[in-house]
Amino acid sequence: MLIIDGSQGEGGGQILRTALSLAMITGTPFRLDNVRAGRRKPGLLRQHLTCVKAAAEISGAKVDGAVLGSRSVSFKPGAIRGGDYTFAVGSAGSSTLVFQTVLPALLRAAEPSRLKLSGGTHNPSAPTFDYLERVFLPQLARMGASVGVHLGQAGFYPAGGGRWSATIEPVAQLTPLVIDSAGALVRRRIIADVANVGFDVARRETHKAAELMSWPVDTCEPRTVKSAGPGNVVAIEIAHEHVTEIFTGFGERGIAAETVAASTVDDARAYLAAGAPVGPHLADQLLLPLALAGGGSFVTMPPTQHTRTNIAVIEKFLPVTFAVEQIEGKRWRIVVE
Repeated sequence: MLIIDGSQGEGGGQILRTALSLAMITGTPFRLDNVRAGRRKPGLLRQHLTCVKAAAEISGAKVDGAVLGSRSVSFKPGAIRGGDYTFAVGSAGSSTLVFQTVLPALLRAAEPSRLKLSGGTHNPSAPTFDYLERVFLPQLARMGASVGVHLGQAGFYPAGGGRWSATIEPVAQLTPLVIDSAGALVRRRIIADVANVGFDVARRETHKAAELMSWPVDTCEPRTVKSAGPGNVVAIEIAHEHVTEIFTGFGERGIAAETVAASTVDDARAYLAAGAPVGPHLADQLLLPLALAGGGSFVTMPPTQHTRTNIAVIEKFLPVTFAVEQIEGKRWRIVVE
């Protein structure tokens, strides 16, 4: 059994999720100690517990420590089974992270899968549904994966209540992916969604972001969306020929719409100034697919501790190594060998 220290690196939930994904695919049992030791509330929260239970259901695994607050989990996987599944976080915890945990395994299943997921869909510390749909999954499609998603209702903190579905077609082997440049600019837009919040908030956010980005007003898309509780998210989307990036900010009580917009603009500007096609969050999410493909590379911004920790966990399960090197300035290249 592989023993993993959950306090290593950034000490967050990504260590658990990556370990679950690769345990299912490789058949390697593991025990994770010090679960989420680097977080303010260590141990399993609802979304992490849902990840464990979802992985166990898909692979017929034997699990110890699958309870809220647990700081040690052991996982012994069986065979991966595709089919119809329903996974409910039961809170505003991220359902997109649950999906990303089981997706690599279900791509290896013998039959297609259809998932129904509920919980948070737009969370500050996780990829939003929109990011999943328009940034991450298109890169998987370039690698040969056929995955479709549909949003029924958005879920914001603290009410949650998001609902969405996914269809996954098996693929025998992912194709290595190389992203050296973003390619020509295809589209740019600023979308602000409000749920049970005044529409003026979305309008102010989009117009402020457009002003700061020096983009025309026709790039603004303020929208009202359906959700169980109040929520607000603004997303700056920059679509190039080879890669799309989205930078997201969340409204909070007592924080002006213009402040939310300005913070989001800072992230988008940093990406554009770096001149790298792959942003820091997408970089982290591409590591596992490229490792499973057995090769590939991309140019990105300075790697985060989150990315370096994910690399360390992947290398424990798979016979691959990652080369992380600075090209120049804020441009770095990550290569899977």
